[in-house]
Amino acid sequence: MRLAGCRILRSLIMRRLLLPLPCLLLGCALNARAADEFKITPYHEVQPGVPQGKVIKLPEWRSSIFTNTVRDWWVYVPAQYQAGQPAAVMVFQDGHDYVNLKGNWRAPIVFDNLIHRKEMPVTISIFLNPGHDPSRPAGKSPWQVSNRSFEYDSLGDRYARFLTEEILPEVGKQYTLTTNPEGRAIGGASSGGICSWTVCWERPDQFRKAFTTIGSYTNIRGGHVYPALIRKTERKPIRVSIQSGVDDVKNDFGDWYICNQQMASALKFAGYDLRADFGEGGHNSKHGGSIFPDVLKWLWRDYPK
Repeated sequence: MRLAGCRILRSLIMRRLLLPLPCLLLGCALNARAADEFKITPYHEVQPGVPQGKVIKLPEWRSSIFTNTVRDWWVYVPAQYQAGQPAAVMVFQDGHDYVNLKGNWRAPIVFDNLIHRKEMPVTISIFLNPGHDPSRPAGKSPWQVSNRSFEYDSLGDRYARFLTEEILPEVGKQYTLTTNPEGRAIGGASSGGICSWTVCWERPDQFRKAFTTIGSYTNIRGGHVYPALIRKTERKPIRVSIQSGVDDVKNDFGDWYICNQQMASALKFAGYDLRADFGEGGHNSKHGGSIFPDVLKWLWRDYPK
């Protein structure tokens, strides 16, 4: 019996080894492609009986902090919002991508479902595009605006000031927003990801929750210094999520996958409330979008207490 079993096993192995090379390569290609696909969840889809919030496109914003810039922006107001009762706030960079109901984020639909299930608080969301100099030709897409890298990749408190001195007061004229920093979150991808972290790092008295995917913690405008700063600075009251994939960008600014891992390692070392999701994808929103509802549940898990 033992000899017969060995012969069968050897036969199976040989048959596998003798598969035509194109078949083996095809299998590898399919596995690689499957690892970088957007996986839709019920949270990404409109569900029967779930009240739907409204998305409002606001008039073009002209900033005084980022001078000579205009930008598109939107506000999401959940159906459960009640005037006079402070709502949580979540800001997104590259807002056009998150407000898209057919994209990988579908933030308004995800928010509807999570708020209805009480898996996140009643939250007003602000979707901001980066600024553009109106005297210059517009880019071919919302990603190609003149001020994006300067606003998102720069270190310092300017973008935080832009939010706290311009955007939040403007939205606050219409809606009641919490002033509790535990009830304020900010999220973004790539350069929008490092921007989210920078806002919390600079102003934890205003924002304490950062959602970052494929973050540009590289040497575009000095962001590669964050891991060292985090290790040498007293821990700040920030909850942060990080996501990247092995096929993330690799160029003269750095290796995004390695830099995100270095960020996660430093945050863990310093004792931050951290969630890190590393996969096999590239510089896109497929993995980040797939886990978006779960990360939001984790981010808001104890608010309000």
